[in-house]
Amino acid sequence: MRRTLLSIISYFLLLQLSGQELQCNVSVSSSRIEGTYKEIFQTMRNDISEFMNNRKWTDNQYSYDERIICTIFIQITDQIGADQFKGTMQVQLNRPVFNSSYQTPILNIKDNDFDVRYVEFQPLEFSETSNTNPLTNILAYYAYMILGFDYDTFSPMGGSPYFQRARDIVNKAQNSREKGWRAFEGNYNRFWLVDNMTNKAYSPFRDLLYRYHRLGLDIMSEKPDIGRGEIAETLKNMQKVYRAKPDTYINRIFFDAKSDEIVNIFSKGSTDEKSRIMTVLSECDPANSGKYEKIMQQKVF
Repeated sequence: MRRTLLSIISYFLLLQLSGQELQCNVSVSSSRIEGTYKEIFQTMRNDISEFMNNRKWTDNQYSYDERIICTIFIQITDQIGADQFKGTMQVQLNRPVFNSSYQTPILNIKDNDFDVRYVEFQPLEFSETSNTNPLTNILAYYAYMILGFDYDTFSPMGGSPYFQRARDIVNKAQNSREKGWRAFEGNYNRFWLVDNMTNKAYSPFRDLLYRYHRLGLDIMSEKPDIGRGEIAETLKNMQKVYRAKPDTYINRIFFDAKSDEIVNIFSKGSTDEKSRIMTVLSECDPANSGKYEKIMQQKVF
């Protein structure tokens, strides 16, 4: 009887959650914090997981299997007071590739400005019009960035509404005490990420997101040469972005997520295709030049 009741509860809980967009795996590490009361970090993890996964972020309906797979890993490095915490936040996003079991990485971002207030057992609240909570500001910002990137990979400029919502959060946070929201605080922070994604000067990158994934990876299981050729062609968009401004945040996060995948894709290309793609990669991502040499080392039979 107990097992049956639990099964019914689980079933209806699954139905309740089926409209939500995110399947976000949350981890909070406090290994660098001294002290005996560690339960607060487990409660923090549970509250963040509930906030990300149970909140409705769009007007669209998702089935359970359609939810967007992402990961948040928070490393707490300092506890300033009973309810003030600092650390880093790693955000990762994967996307399924059509007709395969492969999950392609879209985002792998480390935010070094995680500075929040968290009161145990106090609900995490967020309002689009008066977002004053530093923790939910960061979480909502990345929820919308995750949605924006994911939508961009399925339709041209599909993520625009969500990038705009993330930009609204940035705009409202300009007078906040916490770092990461303002242009002058560095080249690689929340301000610059959403600025890059909403700046028309960098629209070739957003075109790349769609073509690389929807017209490239998604057809590679059936037409590998055509899919790889499309990816090679659209990577030229990164040259346009790089030549316009070499230190853009989007250039960095794209290759942080994609460098290993690009090696795997083009190791199977023709000699001519490899040479052409190496020209692009050596210009746009010189930091990974040693990794890309593996492309040329792989023989084509």
